[in-house]
This record gives sequence, C-alpha cells and structure tokens, in this order.
Amino acid sequence: MKLYKANIIFTREKDRFEVVEHGYVGVENGRVVGVASSSDAFDREVEEVIDYGDCLLIPAMNDLHVHAAQYRNQGVAMDLKLMEWLKTYTFPEEAKYSDTHYAERMYSRFVRDLWRFGTMRAAVFASVHLESTRVLMNLFREAGMGAFVGKVNMDQNAIDALYETVEDAVANNEALIAEWSDPDSLVRPIITPRFVPSCSSAMLRSCGELAKRYQLPVQSHLSENHNEIAWVRKLEPESRFYGDAYDRYGLFGQTPTIMAHCVYSADEELDLMERRDIMVAHCPTSNLNLSTDISPIRSFLNRGLKVGLGSDISGGHDLSIMRMMAYAIQVSKLWYNRDRRRQFLTLSEAFWLATKSGGSFFGRVGSFEPGYEFDALVIDDSTFNHDNYSLLNRLERFIYMGDDRHIAVRFCRGREIPEPRILD
Repeated sequence: MKLYKANIIFTREKDRFEVVEHGYVGVENGRVVGVASSSDAFDREVEEVIDYGDCLLIPAMNDLHVHAAQYRNQGVAMDLKLMEWLKTYTFPEEAKYSDTHYAERMYSRFVRDLWRFGTMRAAVFASVHLESTRVLMNLFREAGMGAFVGKVNMDQNAIDALYETVEDAVANNEALIAEWSDPDSLVRPIITPRFVPSCSSAMLRSCGELAKRYQLPVQSHLSENHNEIAWVRKLEPESRFYGDAYDRYGLFGQTPTIMAHCVYSADEELDLMERRDIMVAHCPTSNLNLSTDISPIRSFLNRGLKVGLGSDISGGHDLSIMRMMAYAIQVSKLWYNRDRRRQFLTLSEAFWLATKSGGSFFGRVGSFEPGYEFDALVIDDSTFNHDNYSLLNRLERFIYMGDDRHIAVRFCRGREIPEPRILD
C-alpha cells in the first residue's frame, strides 16, 4: 500500500466537504483503502509514503458531455443559435474526421488538454467515422485516462458527408464493441445517437438494440431548446414528449444513460428520468453560448435526479471542469434571481457534481471513500497568497482563479498520468 500525504478534500455527500489537514490517503491496487489523519491508522504494510507538503489533494474531474470532433472549433461562432451553429460550423468540422491523419492531430491535442485541466474521465462524442473513433479510443488508452467514447450515429438532417446507413452504423458499432469488450478497460464504447432529429426511427431502433444486446451505456441530447422539441414532436408524433422518443427505442435508462442539457424538460419527462435513473449532463457555458436558457439544476437535485457537469465543447468554450463548477454556481444564481425558492448551488454541491456524482457514471469514481478508484489531482496553489485562508477557501480560490499550471500531479485508477503526446 502507498500513502499520499497532503491536505485532503473530497465530498461523501453533496452538502458538505470532508477535510483532513496534512492527512493521508491509502491506496492499494489502484483503489482507496481509506483516509486518516495519521499514518499509524492503517493496518497494512506501507510500501511508500509520498509527501506533497502543503498541497491540496482532491478527486480528479469528470466531464459528462464533450464533443471531441468539435475541439478545433471551441470559441468559434458563439453568437449563433443552435441549429445555425450546427449547419454552418459544426457539421463541416466533423466531416473532416474522415481523414484519420486530421483525427490524430486534433484528437491528440484534445486528450492532452483534458489531461491539462485534470479531467481523468470523460463521456465523449467522436464523429460518425469508424477509423477516427478508433484513433480517439487508442489515444485515451495510451494516455491511461478513462473514457466512454461514442461513434456518432446519424442518417438525416445533417450534411451529406455525415450520413451513414443504418446497416453501416450497426456494423461499425459492432466492430468497436468487439475490439473494446473488456469490462475492466478504462476506455469503452457508448451508444451515441446524436439526437432524435438526426436519427430516423430505424436508426434509433438499431441503437437501442445495440445497447440492449451488448449492455452498453447510451448518451445523447435532450430538450435543449423549444425549436428542437417542436421538431421532435413532428418527427416522432407517437411520442408523448422528447424523452419518450428515446424511451420507445430502448435509449432512456434501459442501460445507464446520459442526457445532456434538459433545459426544458417538463414534469412528465423528469418523472420518467427519475424512474429510469438518467444522468443529466449540465453544461452551463453551452446554455449561455447557444441561447438555450439555463438548466434548472436546483430543481433536478431536489427531485433526486443524478447530475454531473459537462464542458460540451464546442457549444461550450472551455474544457476546464474546474471552471464549469464556477459557471454552474453562477448560472444557478440567475435562477435564484428569477425564483427565490430555488437556492443557488453551494461550493460543495458544485464540487460533488464534478467529482462523486459525475464520477458515478464510470463506477466507483470521484471520492476518497474506501473502495473508490484513486483518481486524484495534486493542487499546488503556493503562487496564491493564502495566509490566514482555510483549506476550503484555498480550494475555492483555485476553482475560481486557478488553471492547469497549478495541477502538479494527476492520477487515474491509482497510476500517475504523464502528459500525453501530441501527434503531428
């Protein structure tokens, strides 16, 4: 067993932090044995003690919704609405991933930047292209970082270069599933219908059948704006609401499911999400940039819905989940200003969303409780003047003011993760 000594901060529950000043985390076989204020508290043989001095030791970040094939476009066309943004910028960029050399160049930078910002696990949309999706999955494996990677499926309402037949979509997904079948792998496939408007009924049905046959998770988008919801109503007229269009095809919690945004999910949809244990990926910068309004996260938490944070590159402009915490708190204050009954998020709640709650989609990830995989960040905030500040004050200042230069060490499943290589 190894012991890591530092100022330890994590959340068991959303309402409070666990703080151990100059404490120890015991780690064995990549998993946490426990946390204690003294090394004598552990009853196992200690192989090594790694002392990080006055640094903070926190769980690593988890990104529940990010489009790797849009990485190059982050910060571009932020003054457009969703559908105009997709057609003018996003679809043409994703079409470039038919070229695997382009994919290697962009995806290697994407994985490196996730590493920079301390994101050790991510739920990722690739593109429709099989070979480029393979490239991305191999880059994650080489880096030692965890990811559910989805080959995007779509056969309508896009551009010609991104269409595929249902038969091709099934065959390509099954090829990836066969190659990445180890349930203990850090990198695994996830069934990814882009969203209902881009998928025919036959495509949605085939995606649901794949998820059921191979017991794979699902990710997509839900109720992001009013025009999209009205469009789904026309495309799937037998569905009672947007989420029901997924549910009818086995894509709404029949296997573990992430739905991004959920800005305009009404009560009937939310009730089904609660029953099906759907994970909501809250993407605050995307809500702001694409003029979709803001997800009512306080209402979701009050209902007991599962919620994590997503960067949503490139609808969002920032890959840092640290900054997503700050944005999530800020946009929740906009809801509070509309309705004083909806309290804004606390720091511990935002931190819990980024770590334990979001990490739960990947297994026992996101906390330093016994049995959890040791995904962790060592934060060296010594460049800040933190005299007379508490450890929680220091964490808050890092979340709001820090950047990747303050992350000294990164761990995923107990292994220290070096900077991934860039391909040219």
